[in-house]
Amino acid sequence: MKNYIFDFGMVLFNYDTKYMAGIYTENEEDRDFLESVVFDRLYWDRLDRGEIGDSEVIEAIRQRVPMRLAETAEKIYTNWIENLTPIPGMEDILVRIKNKGGRLYLLSNISIGFAQNFRNVPSVCRVLSLFDGLVFSGPLHMAKPDPAIFRFLLEKYRLSPEETLFTDDNPKNIEAAKQLGLHTFLFDGDSEKLLPYAMLR
Repeated sequence: MKNYIFDFGMVLFNYDTKYMAGIYTENEEDRDFLESVVFDRLYWDRLDRGEIGDSEVIEAIRQRVPMRLAETAEKIYTNWIENLTPIPGMEDILVRIKNKGGRLYLLSNISIGFAQNFRNVPSVCRVLSLFDGLVFSGPLHMAKPDPAIFRFLLEKYRLSPEETLFTDDNPKNIEAAKQLGLHTFLFDGDSEKLLPYAMLR
């Protein structure tokens, strides 16, 4: 295997919405309510496809929460990137792949705002600086499991599917990658299980 494509959320970094909401309120009822509103897929699926931006989401969130929670809701949303936590063992795997001559690529369903601002978050920037190529869905206005975004990455970086391993936590994305001839690994949070697939064991 020469090339390794990774998803971002729940593969490289935890996307723990309850944790991220809980940073800004100790009230469990408020936390659960704010989590359900701020991280509603109604917004995030559209963010992933680049159909809406951060300012639109913040305005929509503020209209759905009581005035006393509006500022807290906005803090949860605007700071979510800073509050991501790394998946244990994954940075080490990336470094080991690089050291053995492998090439790393990111294919993530994620917003335009993330694509523009991730370099301001040291923990995220450090990990993504290991990659040879980054593909974010928002700026392209297409998202996994659409085969088009897979083809975009393969063509942009001239990758051969038969020499490439794709790792993701979503079965639909895994199936789409298989249809294009990529080797695949369905990630369940345990980095140790990835080692044989990445030819590190």
